[in-house]
This record gives sequence, structure tokens and C-alpha cells, in this order.
Amino acid sequence: MSKPPKKKETLLHPKARVLVTGAAGFIGSALVHALNQRGISQIVVTDFLGQDEKWRNLAPLEFEDYVPADKLLQDLARDADFHGKFSACFHLGACSSTTVTDAAYVMENNYAYTRTLCRWALQAGTRFVYASSAATYGDGSAGMDDKTENLRAYHPLNLYGYSKHLFDLYAQKEEILPEIVGLKYFNVFGPNEYHKGDMRSLVCKAYEQIVTTGKIRLFKSDKPEYPDGGQQRDFVYVKDAAAMTLHLAETESAGGLYNVGAGVARTWVDLANALFSALHLPPQIEFIEMPESIRRQYQYYTCADIAKVRATGYAAPTTTLDDAVKDYAVNYLQSGARFGEEK
Repeated sequence: MSKPPKKKETLLHPKARVLVTGAAGFIGSALVHALNQRGISQIVVTDFLGQDEKWRNLAPLEFEDYVPADKLLQDLARDADFHGKFSACFHLGACSSTTVTDAAYVMENNYAYTRTLCRWALQAGTRFVYASSAATYGDGSAGMDDKTENLRAYHPLNLYGYSKHLFDLYAQKEEILPEIVGLKYFNVFGPNEYHKGDMRSLVCKAYEQIVTTGKIRLFKSDKPEYPDGGQQRDFVYVKDAAAMTLHLAETESAGGLYNVGAGVARTWVDLANALFSALHLPPQIEFIEMPESIRRQYQYYTCADIAKVRATGYAAPTTTLDDAVKDYAVNYLQSGARFGEEK
């Protein structure tokens, strides 16, 4: 009697070795947690650990080694196998501020670093998955299509988006884009973003506003077609973003750029109401003027078409806005818990 064929081992099996850059950051630490949940702990994590408290995101997680982000490229330049072999490299490290003005720093940290690490991964036979951004789409007038090959139609509104867009263009020009996976994350929110200051999601900042003032402040609209607080975003829970990321990493046929979002556009008022509901409080919203500094680069509508991700076999439903906000508020914000500290 013949034996049944052995099931092919997935790329991210429990004994896989994985490299994660930006691992102490928001999405990076959520990804390390998701890997831990799969039984993967042979993870080399890298990041720039400055003077904020994002190191706390790493404390509850299991990993093999920590390497400062600037030292990683130095090590690999001396010896491509300095840190051993890896099944996959998740490159999530970047300067993600949309208001930073130091172009030299952003281009070196976001574009040049990604280019060097990608070339190393391809030569090493390591699956390369990197964070692009929905910010590469600019104001959305050219669409938000992850299937288009006309990447030059997009015009990012800020330096961060441009630095991400530039690598997308480089990968396409060098004809390596089909061999790697670029993730255009939309408005991701959830646990472990506490260190991000003004770059935190509205849910995180609004929770503090409710605790201290009992109300949430939202920007007024400068466009008549959008009511105050009616600006729309694709809000995606970080747990879903991590799940999509892992799926695309281990799907051999996946290559190129992919939108990572909920696939639904909701208003800021929807988000505020979901938070009040999660806390069992009546909605109290105050509308304020939008700062001049962000008006020119403000996006009024984003929505991810996730059909391309679905076509790769990702069938899990995305968490509804109300359920995601409730989970975040009740199980994390109220206690200050991070991934790995859940009760």
C-alpha cells in the first residue's frame, strides 16, 4: 500500500528563521507576535531604539537576537551570512512620519536601506516582504490600484510617501518586483502604537481625549462634498494587517504590490462612535479647524481594493470597525497591555 504524499511544509513553519526590521515598531511588533503565535521564535529583530518606549513592545515577545538597524547592513556588507540563513525577511523599518522634512535622512533610511536589504535577500534566496504604503497613491486622483503597472501615475503628497514610491519604481525598473512582495498598508490601528506620539491612530489618541475631557475632537472639512468628520479612510486592524502579511509571505505565487486594508471606507465619525460605543458612553464630538500645515497633503478618501490579496487565497474576513475598536479599547487601551501581555 503506497504512502500518502507528504504535505509540503510552509515557509513559515515553527523551525523557520526569520528576520524582521522595525520589529519594535507598531506593525513590526504585531508581526513578531503573530509569528510567535505560530510557534516561531527563531527571529532576529532589528530596529533603531531611541529614547521613546517602543522597546517595551519587544519585552513580551520571543526572539533569538536583537541587532541595531544600522549595524545590520554593516554586518551583511562584511559577510552576507553573518547572521545566518533566513527563510524570510520582513522589512518594516522606516521613518514613517508624514511631516518630517529631513529629506536626506528619509531617503537614506527608507529608500537606500530597502534597496540594499532587498538585493541581499534576493542573493541569499530569502523571501523579501517589505512595507510600501498607501501614501504612495497621493490624493487618490489616479486611483488606488495595486494591479496597475503604471506606477508613475501616482504622485505622493509627502516625503514619506515619495520615499516608499521610489523603491516601488526601482523594483519595477530592475524587474525584481514579481520576485518580492510590497505591502501598501492603509490606515492601520491597534495595540503597540503607544510610542508613536502624533502619528498614533485616532482611536489611541481619542481614547485619551475621552478619559481626560469626555469628548473627541475631529477636523472640520474644507470640501463641501464631505461633511465635518465625514472624511473617509480604510481603517484596518493591525491583527488583520499582520495576518495578510504572513499569508502573502508564504504564498509562493504572490509577487508585486498588494493593498492591505479592510476593503471598506468609513468616516471619522464612524470611528468616534465605535469608540464611544465600546466604552458605553454617549457620543460627544467637537469639530475643530484643520491645521494649515497639513491641509495641502490631507487625504479625504482612501479605500483599499483587496481583490488582489483575495485572489492569492486569503479568505479570512477582515475585522469590522466596531469589533476592532472594541477589542483594542477593552483588551488593550484600558489596561495599557501590549501584544504578548493579553489576559
